[in-house]
Amino acid sequence: MARPDAAAYPSPICRVVVDGRDITAAVVQRLIGISLTDNRGLEADTLDLQLSDHDGLLAIPPRGVTVQLWLGWSDSGLTYKGSYTVDETEHSGAPDVLSIRARSADLRKGLKTKRERSWDAVTLGDVIKTIASGNGLEVVIAPSLAQIPLAHLDQANESDANLLARLGEQHDAIATVKAGTLLFMPAGKSTTASGLPLPHIALTRADGDQHRLLQADRDSYSGVRAYYYEVNSAEKKEAIAGGEDNLKDLRHVYTDQASALNAARAEWSRLQRGTATLSYTLAKGRPDLIPELTYSLTGIKAEIAAITWLGSHVAHSFTADAYTTSLELESKLPDADEILDLADEAGDYTGVLAWYRDEKTGKQHKVTAGDQTRPKRLTHLYASKSSAERAVEREWKRL
Repeated sequence: MARPDAAAYPSPICRVVVDGRDITAAVVQRLIGISLTDNRGLEADTLDLQLSDHDGLLAIPPRGVTVQLWLGWSDSGLTYKGSYTVDETEHSGAPDVLSIRARSADLRKGLKTKRERSWDAVTLGDVIKTIASGNGLEVVIAPSLAQIPLAHLDQANESDANLLARLGEQHDAIATVKAGTLLFMPAGKSTTASGLPLPHIALTRADGDQHRLLQADRDSYSGVRAYYYEVNSAEKKEAIAGGEDNLKDLRHVYTDQASALNAARAEWSRLQRGTATLSYTLAKGRPDLIPELTYSLTGIKAEIAAITWLGSHVAHSFTADAYTTSLELESKLPDADEILDLADEAGDYTGVLAWYRDEKTGKQHKVTAGDQTRPKRLTHLYASKSSAERAVEREWKRL
């Protein structure tokens, strides 16, 4: 696929291996396009290949075969993008086209089998390890999550995949399976499950050719409420994360206060991250980009450059002549736990507090204004100290 002038004009390259057999040469001759969507959590990553069957000589592959994919550029080489299992094929025409859809091979069938069991007086780590062991997976769970106590947990006619998704939702965590390992890590922290920081990606307007910023009304909900029952009591009680003016109620009723508060905090974090979202398409595709990386983006609007962004979905679109990467980003929250404990009534604030990401070290620091007895905590993680200072000053003047 490389042109003679590839050094001056890099061309997109790929490698496709089916059940251990390299078929790149055959694919390149017939390639219409490759689409790869890298999702966060247990939602399966999807790979779509479209091949021309103009001469009718293409064989339709059987379902269940394994496809491995590499993407890259002629000047920088290939990056491995994972292994996928074919689960859907389609032949259409005219012109005759063979479409192949495959999903990430790491999602074992056993994870989708419904089970009946329960746990009492265990930790979240105990449950995750039991699920991993029962599916023949290694396990890596973030220490901050592993020690969370669970008074009682039921798995009633529910698959392991659904239970993992439910536990992730309750604890604002990401459950995913990669390379035979079940990973369970905090959402939005941009770290590996063992706590090591993931790379930060700095982008400029010159890197992209499309963007779309959406800012939602963060005041539509001021907090989240979850209900629970205490042991030996029929009285329904509530646990609240955020302010109490306009609460979003969770439908599930929890067995204890700690579980209810964790669920309320997790949903409050998700709502806060969704107050600003950004879609950005890179003109030159980046095969190294994955969900959960952090981003800074300069050169479009000051509002975009002011905050740190977090990757939620990454989509790669590849043809013989072009390779682009589309990012779905959301506003990153500060890692400080106190951001979850917003319980101040509007109008009672004595100051303002914001966090920013140090551009050199990646560490997070505070900027304040006024008395910090009852500060209003700004929810964005700002991209620089100056951005945080401007935001704090603006909010302090408004208060």
